[in-house]
Amino acid sequence: MEQKLFTRDFTLVVIGQVISLFGNAAIRFALPLYLLNQTGSSALYGAVTACAFLPAILLSPVGGIIADRVNKRNIMVVLDFFTAGLIAVFSLLLGGVNLVLLITAALMILYGIAGAYQPSVQASIPALVSRENFLAANSVVNIINSFSALLGPVLGGVLYSMYGLKSVLWVCIVCFFLSAVMELFIRIPFTRREMTGGVWKMVRTDFAESVRFIWKDKPVIGKALLAVCGINLFLSAMLTVGLPYLVTEVLPFEPALANRLCGYAEGALAAGGLAGGICAGTLAKRLTLQKTGYLVVAGAAFVFPMGASLVVFASGMINYLVIMVCCFFIMVCVTIFAVQIMAFVQGETPGELIGKVIAVILAVSMCAQPLGNAVYGVLFEVCEGFEFAVILFAGAVSLAIAVGMKNIFRGGIPEILSEK
Repeated sequence: MEQKLFTRDFTLVVIGQVISLFGNAAIRFALPLYLLNQTGSSALYGAVTACAFLPAILLSPVGGIIADRVNKRNIMVVLDFFTAGLIAVFSLLLGGVNLVLLITAALMILYGIAGAYQPSVQASIPALVSRENFLAANSVVNIINSFSALLGPVLGGVLYSMYGLKSVLWVCIVCFFLSAVMELFIRIPFTRREMTGGVWKMVRTDFAESVRFIWKDKPVIGKALLAVCGINLFLSAMLTVGLPYLVTEVLPFEPALANRLCGYAEGALAAGGLAGGICAGTLAKRLTLQKTGYLVVAGAAFVFPMGASLVVFASGMINYLVIMVCCFFIMVCVTIFAVQIMAFVQGETPGELIGKVIAVILAVSMCAQPLGNAVYGVLFEVCEGFEFAVILFAGAVSLAIAVGMKNIFRGGIPEILSEK
């Protein structure tokens, strides 16, 4: 008998994620944009966002280890309450502390919390849904991420442009508080594991066990992970830094309009992720990793019209629309692939390892992002007036990596939900 996907507890996780991730998307959009508005420097913007990623990289493995040894529900509740308090403190300090240091510290803590939080969510899926629903459940989680990332920047951009940063901060405080309260009612099956030795010995042992599984037991995961790092370095980082910089500093828009349009552009990325998540769910029975490898190639190819448009068209609105459309289709392609990869990992990883393995994958895949953010921040500033060259460079390298990634999955990959 086929078990239903939306059980009581999985539904509560979904609702809590919608609220929490909306607040997360809004605050992580508003703070860097506020810094860019105040300084106008893409190099500083890139450096600050690069620093923000470092705690997420470091804390993802720790979050995975904790997720395998502590009740996952409690992790979500504590981190959401803590985030609400952090934003409240930030709002009180704003204006009385050095802006760059304050935003850098706040973003580092926020990204660090997200790094520790997400392994608990991903690792809870096998405990809440049946094996045949893994792919559909991951699709739902990706849709939630994309839906929240769509509404967060769009509504955050409107609030920010009309009422200022403080309005965004207080909306986010309410979101995280409500999410934490919602998560108090979730029941996630949990078996306590005995700790042997000290904490650091446990961390080293668990981390080594995860790495061994990824690189030796399932080497295709390790190969794909290297390719994903390359995509993050050359494509994701370019979009992270280039999108707000192009819209607010390069294209000829008034500041208030530019901030709203930047929110809409970030929303286009999220809308693409939402569409990709829906496609991954509806096509779950027909998709394979071999087929979705071609989508990564297509996603990289959509970078080229963005650069070409800056050369061909003088109109700011035409360039903006081209950027919006390309960002949408890039995210559609990449999201479908990400859902497939995550379902494959969850289906092939033993239950006692899943939190740690997912955490290591998330951490390693993010490693390239800080370097990419810093490099593109400098490149866009050095190549002022020739931003198209930076975009075309990112597209060419990303396309080469995507072709290599497709070849990784050409053969020898088992079906995602195959029996062990």
